[in-house]
Parts: sequence; C-alpha cells; structure tokens
Amino acid sequence: MRLHIGGEERKEGWTVLNAQPGPQVDIVGNCTDLSAIASGSVEEVYASHVLEHLGYTTELPQALREILRVLRPGGRLMAAVPDLEILCKLFVHPQSGPRERWEIMRRIFGGQLDAFDVHKVGLWTEYFAGVLHEIGFVDIRRVESFGLFQDGSTATFGGVPISLNVDARKPG
Repeated sequence: MRLHIGGEERKEGWTVLNAQPGPQVDIVGNCTDLSAIASGSVEEVYASHVLEHLGYTTELPQALREILRVLRPGGRLMAAVPDLEILCKLFVHPQSGPRERWEIMRRIFGGQLDAFDVHKVGLWTEYFAGVLHEIGFVDIRRVESFGLFQDGSTATFGGVPISLNVDARKPG
C-alpha cells in the first residue's frame, strides 16, 4: 500500500486518507489515528502540507508515531510542510510590502478558510529532522521535490521555493 495523507488527487496505486470526505478519498480519518491501517503494511507515505495543521506538543508526534507504525521496515515517508525559516526571511525582507507580508503571514498561519485550514506548528529543517529522529525515523534528508503530485510541495513565493520537503525512512 502507498498512503497519501491529506490527498485531494487520485493517482493509481495510492490510497487517499483525508479528514474531509470527497470523491477521491478512500479513508476518512485523521493522521493521528491510523488504526484503520495495519502495522507494517505501507510501503510509502506521502503527506504534503498536512503536518503543520497538527499541534506540536501531542498531535504531530502522535501522527509521526502512527506513520512509523504503519510503514513496513525500510518504508519511506515523504513529507512537505511550509518552511518557517524561509517564510520568516521573506516576511522581513526589505522588498516585502504590506501585500506580500499579508500573503506570507497566511502561509505561516494557514489560510483559515475553514476549521481544517489552520497551522498549529511552524517547521524548519533542524526542528523537523529532530522530531523525526526522536520518533525513530532514519536517513532523514531534505529534497528539492518528490515529483508525485501537483500540490504545495512545489509552492513558491516571488520565485522562492517555500516548501520544506523531507524524505525519511523507517529502520529496516
């Protein structure tokens, strides 16, 4: 199984889990509780611009523990989140005016268009890698892109990539 958490695009070979039902959703649920999926049954997990919607004290670690549990040994997590460090640099850049700062602020805190569109944690490379390592992931590395779906993992602002794309493995 290949699991796409928060997916809105159907792609052959992928099972879509989303908190909101829709025609492309196979499993309606929250990534903090993957009990509908057997331990060690997933080859790859893809989560693009989902994990920042989780609280950093309990929800994020719980979701990462659940992802680690469902991955088979050697399985791969591909996660994309807004890069807080880059967004902060863009926000304070002298050429960023009020309109640009408004748009950057929305990328930091979420668009807040509905109850699910709120960011509860800001992630940057060292912090995210540290959390993943603490949970038990190995071979953690930042990558330019995954090339799998048309989503926030390729987002730019003013030509600057603003997504932190991380590839990590479950120990084999």
